[in-house]
Amino acid sequence: MRMVLSGNGAVPGFAVGRVYVHSKDFIVPSENYIPAGEEQSHLDRYLLIKKEALSELENIQKSVEKENPQKAMIFEAHREIVDDVIINDEIPAKILNDRWAGDWAIYQVYETVLAVLRQTADPLIAERAIDFDDVRANLLRLWYGRKSDELSDLKEPVIIAASELMPSDTANINREKVLAIVTEKGGILSHTAIIAKSYGIPTVLGVQGLLENIKHGQFAAVNADEGKVFPDPEDEILAEYIKKSDVFKHKRAETETWLKKEARTACGEKIDIGLNIANTDTDISVEKHSDFVGLFRTEFLYMGRETLPSEDEQFSVYRKVLECYGKRPVVLRTLDIGGDKKLSCLKLPQEENPFLGNRALRLCFSFPDIFKTQIRAALRASLYGNLWLMFPMVTSIEDIRRANEFVNISKDELKKKNLSFGEIKTGIMIEVPSIALIAGLAAEEVDFASIGSNDLCQYLCAADRMNCTVESYYQSYHPAMFSLINDVVSAFIKAGKSISICGEMGSDEKALPALIGLGLRKFSMGYGSVAAVKKTIAGVTVKECEEIARQVLKLPDASEIKKVLAQYARSAS
Repeated sequence: MRMVLSGNGAVPGFAVGRVYVHSKDFIVPSENYIPAGEEQSHLDRYLLIKKEALSELENIQKSVEKENPQKAMIFEAHREIVDDVIINDEIPAKILNDRWAGDWAIYQVYETVLAVLRQTADPLIAERAIDFDDVRANLLRLWYGRKSDELSDLKEPVIIAASELMPSDTANINREKVLAIVTEKGGILSHTAIIAKSYGIPTVLGVQGLLENIKHGQFAAVNADEGKVFPDPEDEILAEYIKKSDVFKHKRAETETWLKKEARTACGEKIDIGLNIANTDTDISVEKHSDFVGLFRTEFLYMGRETLPSEDEQFSVYRKVLECYGKRPVVLRTLDIGGDKKLSCLKLPQEENPFLGNRALRLCFSFPDIFKTQIRAALRASLYGNLWLMFPMVTSIEDIRRANEFVNISKDELKKKNLSFGEIKTGIMIEVPSIALIAGLAAEEVDFASIGSNDLCQYLCAADRMNCTVESYYQSYHPAMFSLINDVVSAFIKAGKSISICGEMGSDEKALPALIGLGLRKFSMGYGSVAAVKKTIAGVTVKECEEIARQVLKLPDASEIKKVLAQYARSAS
């Protein structure tokens, strides 16, 4: 048996082809200072390459925006980083006042921001570091006069193998020339995964020892369903994966036709599809294929900056999303930060158990001015759409009442300033077992709730979802998960209140029928999952889903539940 490499399947599918090893040398400048009198020349050079970088990014954005608006907006975000006010105050200051060489100033100022982003255990925020790293690399490339190394000149379809792919690496990738992507670094929420999902490219990330064991031009097979890579596969494996690859390509083309369709079961039941958004420009560009925003992660407004976002700045961002969605609900989650998620603009103590520490709503209670600033901004923006305000990390009825009191106080503060606001709904994320177990009582206090399956599973199974050594204990198909979800959904339906799911289970095609069977009719997810989810929904009836749910609720362990769900998924496909 020849070597099999393992990683995390980020985008499912199969591929067979030759390997294209992509390497990108990053230039790390030495600590370097300049003689007196040369400061202005270094500053002028920085301003020139900054202008060149913005021009490059604008050209890339224009070249891809027609084909893929979501991808194009990534480069709009990169332009904003290049133009960042704080960075562009700091770099000139280091050059003029401290006589840092221009390349060293670029490297070190960006490194300060990156150090903050890399500290977090939250993959969504940690992956934001890739954007800053990519911008820095391109500025330094321009400083040293090197040409851009793109993957746009691929001559034949290949499997791309790399340590890590940056946004600029994938700027002009021709999806027809990329069979699969495999990398040593990156998580399922990384930029690479986002782009690969939007294109439906099979992707395996976090493959340890990948570049040591795979060669440029070598034949390989990829099973992204199971996170496996086969360098130089045996004839039997090769034949099997050629067949699987052909079937996958046919199914992918068929699935994409579902994107623009309304989500309805085979028996006609309407299912609402929401989007989880973070980068407003990127995510709202694809809003037409969704019924609502199920999760607006506002913490991204606070990341990578030295000052807290003002009320007016937040108001402007929230208004933009609300105006885009019109009458459709926008579920805005209040600041979910703290413990494992560090901010350079807010100094927080180190905690031994950050997921159990002072985070999310608890942190907002500790910093009432920050909390009220965000609530006031949201209230003002509510005039421009249908705002639903959601509190994360709720553990008790006391938490709910205290949070709602902050809303009332914020309303009074706006009235005193003669500032208008609209009507909003308030709700909670159900991600802690203590509140899930009293869902009936919670439903009496709120207008809606959304199940955050990622943290709910983590706390229910007592397994850190970021710790690979206990990965086997983090079981999203654990019987307790389905039992608890069943209780929560039943309680909210009985109370006549809206209930949705916005964690990874919300886009899990295997779990979807069981969740529909438990009564869920609102699912929120990343844009890349929408077409496949709509197709899955169209292939089931509510009656079938209810039968699957009944079976699942009787099963004693995760492996048996997984087997039943996979078996049904195969029969339905």
